[in-house]
Amino acid sequence: MPPPPGNFVVSNIAVDGAGSATQFDYKIATVQPTIKFTFSTPVKTVNAASFFSIKNASGTNIPFAVRAENNNSVLWIQPTESLKSYSKYTVSLASGLVAENGSKLEFPVQLTVTTSFDSSDKFAAISDNALLDLVQQQTFKYFWDFGHPVSGLARERNTSGDVVTTGGSGFGIMTIVVAVNRQFITRNDGLNRMQKIVDFLKNKAQKFHGAFPHWINGVTGGVVPFSTKDNGADLVETSLLMQGLLTARQYFDGNHPVETTLRNDINDIWNGVEWSFFRKGGENVLYWHYSPNYLWEINLPIRGWNEALITYVLAASSNNYSIPKVVYDNGWAANGAIKTGASYYGIPLPLGPSYGGPLFFSQYSFLGIDPNGLSDAYATYLLQNKNHTLINQAYCKANPKNFIGYSEACWGLTASDDNKVGYLAHDPVNDDGVISPTAALSSFPYTPVESMKALKFFYYKLGDKIWKEYGFVDAFNLTDGWFADSYLAIDQGPTIIMIENYRTGLLWKLFTSCPEVKRGMKNLGFQSPYL
Repeated sequence: MPPPPGNFVVSNIAVDGAGSATQFDYKIATVQPTIKFTFSTPVKTVNAASFFSIKNASGTNIPFAVRAENNNSVLWIQPTESLKSYSKYTVSLASGLVAENGSKLEFPVQLTVTTSFDSSDKFAAISDNALLDLVQQQTFKYFWDFGHPVSGLARERNTSGDVVTTGGSGFGIMTIVVAVNRQFITRNDGLNRMQKIVDFLKNKAQKFHGAFPHWINGVTGGVVPFSTKDNGADLVETSLLMQGLLTARQYFDGNHPVETTLRNDINDIWNGVEWSFFRKGGENVLYWHYSPNYLWEINLPIRGWNEALITYVLAASSNNYSIPKVVYDNGWAANGAIKTGASYYGIPLPLGPSYGGPLFFSQYSFLGIDPNGLSDAYATYLLQNKNHTLINQAYCKANPKNFIGYSEACWGLTASDDNKVGYLAHDPVNDDGVISPTAALSSFPYTPVESMKALKFFYYKLGDKIWKEYGFVDAFNLTDGWFADSYLAIDQGPTIIMIENYRTGLLWKLFTSCPEVKRGMKNLGFQSPYL
């Protein structure tokens, strides 16, 4: 009697014709992949399908078909329906499969298959200008339709209830200017909303030496603590608010009593901020926080390079509480030590941390400050901001961590929601696979070609996942198949504003037309076509 045949094995696996760089982990498959199993001996095809399974991340079985080839030594399996794009699936083969010679599969097999995306356009093609119009108008709905009903200020995020944000409201004010100018809303409607906002800020919102907290209750005006000791003034958030208010003051320049009153009220708020108080007793640096209970215990000096250049510009521009140049030079610029002279991907970066940090560093202060032709003793700012953005894009294109989807068209690392830790300031040295649409879209003035490529990818290719009621959602992680359902004021606002600055320079022209700003920037040693 002959001995029983030995067991057989799977000799090769290919998904959509390709092997795996990592054993049993196949990335970037189509949404209806073909999975080829090659065996060391022909197998019995009767009931072969019962030994296979395809399951999604939730464990749900996906229907599939099986076909044999090469005298039954190859089995192909393929889902009978399209899988979800950018999602992981588990494909299993049990060890009970039998060969024609009676032997059994020696080892079970399990592999993961991560799909790519349906490359078809999700929306009909429109012109680039029409697409920019659409993004600005749809994103503006966050501030207009979802603005707080009592205060008119911007909610921190779409789940914030009565919590409104100071800096995000400054961005929202600037978007109202854009919306009026582009006729998304009427000038009268814009004025009415602005007066509601300004009345609340002037008469109801709690202030500390004229500065506002990070978060405010949109009904009562009281502080909503950002953390235990952060329950008072936030000077950087106040700066972002003042940037918006001064821009609106310059835009609503008519002789009508409503516009005159609006400007006067904005001036009262602006002139009430005691910038010099935040030197903490006369030090040559500004401090970020002050608490009525904990005083200066947070002890965070505002030093560059980050998003807070606007704070020093406005502190120097104050009519009543200005700072001298030495505070800028010693505090912000660390007597010149702010300069790094680093280079990444062959792109020089004058200022900032490794790889430049999150992209909001090059955006928040420059919603109002025009970097074109702007320089001082420390940097040429268009070069700084452009190169910071190009480095961010080059990193995503290089994709050293092999995250799914990163490319020259899918890029942008900045602070946003995150599927692993809730919220994270993403950048090349703090990257976990999350792309934030605002990062690339708010970079239009610096990288118009690269940003348009990203916009078209986000809208046409991923639009079914990330284009929603208030524009693009806050973030996504294609490696994990995660798409946020959130919107944040501090991310939605710069998208609208910086696209407008790219198109017309409107906000730059308005903010830098402020006589106080001109004086303050001159006093700090800036050179600019506006000065």
